[in-house]
Amino acid sequence: MRSLEILVVDDDDADALMISEALESSEQQTTVNRVADGREALDYLLRTSPYEDAQRPDLILLDLNMPRMDGRETLAAIKTDDRLKAIPVIILTTSGAAPDIASSYQHRANAYVTKPFGLDEFEATVRTIDRFYREVALLPPSD
Repeated sequence: MRSLEILVVDDDDADALMISEALESSEQQTTVNRVADGREALDYLLRTSPYEDAQRPDLILLDLNMPRMDGRETLAAIKTDDRLKAIPVIILTTSGAAPDIASSYQHRANAYVTKPFGLDEFEATVRTIDRFYREVALLPPSD
């Protein structure tokens, strides 16, 4: 098993904390970084100020509903940028709306997962994503 570098893009502090705690409680090394919206995510991914020293993530967990630049716009920007498009992006959101699901896959999301409401189910879902990308999926090389 390998360590993962995960970028969480979510404006909800409670959800971001639950995601981080679920990932960091893994038996394997996981580094979790968090930004609060799509604009910050692109700054992080493109290593612009204040993220010049940011590590390229192995995986991005992206919420859809955020201020400034939402997840839909962020996903489109990531998947049309040759430097970023190989990074797997998992939509992790409260929306189960068919148009959001269809749009996310049309913009090349690697998976679409709705956030469960219960704490235990939420953590189990995040751990399942982590386990899949750590143990099963092959990831593109980091730069």
